[in-house]
Amino acid sequence: MKERTEEQARHIDRYEINEQPLSEEQEIYKENILDYYKYPRNKEELHNCSCKHRELNPLCGDEITIYLKIENNTITKAAFTGKGCAISQASISMLTEKLEGMKMSQAKDLKKEDIFAMLGIPISLVRMKCALLSLKTLAKALEEKQ
Repeated sequence: MKERTEEQARHIDRYEINEQPLSEEQEIYKENILDYYKYPRNKEELHNCSCKHRELNPLCGDEITIYLKIENNTITKAAFTGKGCAISQASISMLTEKLEGMKMSQAKDLKKEDIFAMLGIPISLVRMKCALLSLKTLAKALEEKQ
């Protein structure tokens, strides 16, 4: 899949999110997603991590590798590398922030609704796999840690 230019990345087509126009509050969340995409948090390769896992979304070319440092069943550091659309990259960036300080059992209990709540906007069916790639990657990393 051809990578988007920075100008294209700044614009999220409303049909990628939802078929209905966004409310004022949802527009603010959309801007937040773009901020996380343009200025990702925790985007780094973690050396000496406790576990890591890589997942791909072949339909649109998104890829994420998550790195977790775990001490006493608590995630002390979460980071990621990867590339993809604004929604997938914002989702993993937001998730890494949420994970730090969380018990492994709490992280395992995260659901798709938690990801949607972090993003704060309705996600179209076409973009659900993009939004949930972060959760899938986390689940596999924690499963392999066992």
